[in-house]
Amino acid sequence: MLNFRFRALSETLDRQVPVVDYPSEKISDFFGSMVFNHDVMREYLTKEAYNSLMNTIERGEKIDRRVADQVASSMKAWAMKHGATHYTHWFQPLTGTTAEKHDSFVNPIEGGKAVEEFSGSSLIQQEPDASSFPHGGIRNTFEARGYTAWDPTSPAFIMEHTLCIPTIFVSYTGESLDFKTPLLKSIEAIDRASVRVCRLFDERITKVFPTLGWEQEYFLVDSALFAARPDLLLSGRTLFGHSSAKDQQLHDHYFGIIHSRARAFMRDFEIEAHKLGIPLKTRHNEVAPSQFECAPVYEEANVAVDHNQLLMHLLDKVSRKHYFKVLLHEKPYQGVNGSGKHNNWSLATNTGENLLNPGRTPSENLRFLAFFVNILKAVHTHEELLRACIASESNDLRLGGNEAPPAIISAFIGNELSQTLNEIEQLPSPELLPGDNGNSSRLSIPKIPEILLDNTDRNRTSPFAFTGNKFEFRAVGSTANPSEPTIVLNTIVADQLNLFFDEVNSLIERNMRKEDAIFSVIKQYVRDSRAILFEGNNYSDEWKVEAKSRGLSNHADTPDAVKAYISEKVIAMFERLNVLNERELQARYEMKLDKYTRKLQIESRLIGDLSINHIVPTAIKYQNTLIENVRGLKEVLDSTTFSHLSRNQIQSIKDISEHLSEIRQYVDQMEKERKTANRLSNEAEKAHAYCNRVKPFFDKIRYHVDKLELLVDDQLWPLVKYRELLFIK
Repeated sequence: MLNFRFRALSETLDRQVPVVDYPSEKISDFFGSMVFNHDVMREYLTKEAYNSLMNTIERGEKIDRRVADQVASSMKAWAMKHGATHYTHWFQPLTGTTAEKHDSFVNPIEGGKAVEEFSGSSLIQQEPDASSFPHGGIRNTFEARGYTAWDPTSPAFIMEHTLCIPTIFVSYTGESLDFKTPLLKSIEAIDRASVRVCRLFDERITKVFPTLGWEQEYFLVDSALFAARPDLLLSGRTLFGHSSAKDQQLHDHYFGIIHSRARAFMRDFEIEAHKLGIPLKTRHNEVAPSQFECAPVYEEANVAVDHNQLLMHLLDKVSRKHYFKVLLHEKPYQGVNGSGKHNNWSLATNTGENLLNPGRTPSENLRFLAFFVNILKAVHTHEELLRACIASESNDLRLGGNEAPPAIISAFIGNELSQTLNEIEQLPSPELLPGDNGNSSRLSIPKIPEILLDNTDRNRTSPFAFTGNKFEFRAVGSTANPSEPTIVLNTIVADQLNLFFDEVNSLIERNMRKEDAIFSVIKQYVRDSRAILFEGNNYSDEWKVEAKSRGLSNHADTPDAVKAYISEKVIAMFERLNVLNERELQARYEMKLDKYTRKLQIESRLIGDLSINHIVPTAIKYQNTLIENVRGLKEVLDSTTFSHLSRNQIQSIKDISEHLSEIRQYVDQMEKERKTANRLSNEAEKAHAYCNRVKPFFDKIRYHVDKLELLVDDQLWPLVKYRELLFIK
């Protein structure tokens, strides 16, 4: 009888590409059709209610109860027209995923009948259980009350016949228990700080908002093969598996023709995404086999984050219809590229300008340089916090693996801007700043349209790279909620801009001309931030040595990295800007450690289970077959022939015995260390124990299991192999 692996492989051969009923209309005809957007608001709301809601969205004005009732009634009417029967407050707890509790519109009335109702109070606030979500000690189990509150800046939407209302999530005592609350506060903080600086240059600017364009990488694997790998099912990655003879070494998958099964899946989930207003633009094959990427047009940061969370849900939901499983883990397969989520971050104004676009005049360039250099200064001051905000057990496996930026945070800005910063230190006056010459460096190729060369090349090894009019934070992990790095970027830049404004204002008050004051502070910041700039190969060992000499941190593991969250300067900064308080930061620190520990605990248990209950019995069974075969040969062959013919089988028996012995020994030692770590009550000590005492056994055990995979009869091996997982059939 075939083992589970071969039954799964047989099932994949019978797969048929599902027939998808694609809309006959253009994408633009159904884009945002499931979103309570501005056009829908104008249609369903009274003019008074619409204007009031717009003032709430754009100026943060409080919405009164009467208008809230009108909005709720309109949302209900629109949602029911599209088949919705329930509503939910859709929020983003610190689990890293989204959460929802559905309530029906139906309300019973006299006579055994019912009506559909949805009030303003139900729209504005609900009360889910706050003690069962990660909270870092903020709530006790018997203190269950928490609140979700409507975020009107992110539009409601319909998903699976449910009206979803984006909300924040806070505890009964007011602390943030989610990602959205501090994100909204950080957006407000950078708005205030940026406007102060902008008005040194342009009085018309009254609002600045961060924009975000994320790039989401993921793997596809057939659902039957996924189900046949307990490690993938329970941990998101393969804990064992010898490398395939062919994987990504020929570079033939990157930007190659998309497999028909994958393309059908992509079209299906893109339709669902476009209905929800997610502006997906790009799709392509990534570096590793069965790895792909999608990316949208940039949006305001709050909406972009919501859209990324929705997209990850859609990837999982739609993939099931196509007999796929989407793997979002940063490193599902050892030896091939992992997945990231590149966050392209910039600042836009109410006048339609991008503050990270170089100007065409000295004045415009001075404003660009003010923001550009302040961002570099913020990154230099808080490089450890930037590392902390992307730290996780799974992302640790990817960072620094010659496929992703290292754990050392540095910034790449390109040759031209590097030269500009070098020259700035020597310039006596801002009037001498060069204006943009229209990017006059051009490349002409016969019969190909003229290509405009960017001012900066792309450095794929840099964790934080300037790419023309935005910074690309490339070190973010594929499973991450993009709120966290966005919160950190918004906050550190807002704090730095406030310091910049105060320093400039102090010089102006001492009768220095405004432009000279701005330029003077910029020059000083250029000098102060030199250590964070690096244009070379971030993967190299030489960079690690150089970075250390520059005073930059290199926290390879999460338990060391996340300590930045509770440093005095970080707590003071977050509290100064009213984004997070000390208790909330301490809670996040505790939760990150706890999640790290639990992830390693799960993987350790899986390794022990798979090794002892699956791998070892299979290897022993095959070893016994070899032993019986050798005995049979000895009975029928003369000693000389037997010695010659049985040599390889006897060596295989010995090799299997050695690997089995090492596996058993390492599993016993790992379990002993795990039990010791579990007895620790301090979260930091426990996380470090798992990191330094338990995790080192993972690779040791894996080495011997993967060697057995090459020795044991393929028909007996219980786990789906890499050559089967990596390629779509």
